[in-house]
Amino acid sequence: AELDGIVRIRRETSGRKGKGVTTIAGVPLPEAELKALAKQLKKVCGTGGAVKEGVIEIQGDHRDRLKTELQARGYTVKLAGG
Repeated sequence: AELDGIVRIRRETSGRKGKGVTTIAGVPLPEAELKALAKQLKKVCGTGGAVKEGVIEIQGDHRDRLKTELQARGYTVKLAGG
């Protein structure tokens, strides 16, 4: 993923059970900080998640909440895809 300073949030349901996941791509942070951010976002959403290849995955559809949260931290956020 190209790091153009824009964080992209999308919902992915293909090949996943239930409501799918919300993915957050393009966060310009090193792995350790990305994991710390993921932990905080999971807490905000009250759900689980993971970090895979620089992409944060949060279980369920939390696009609006995640967008608000990331914007509050100073990121430029776009809701992408479905």
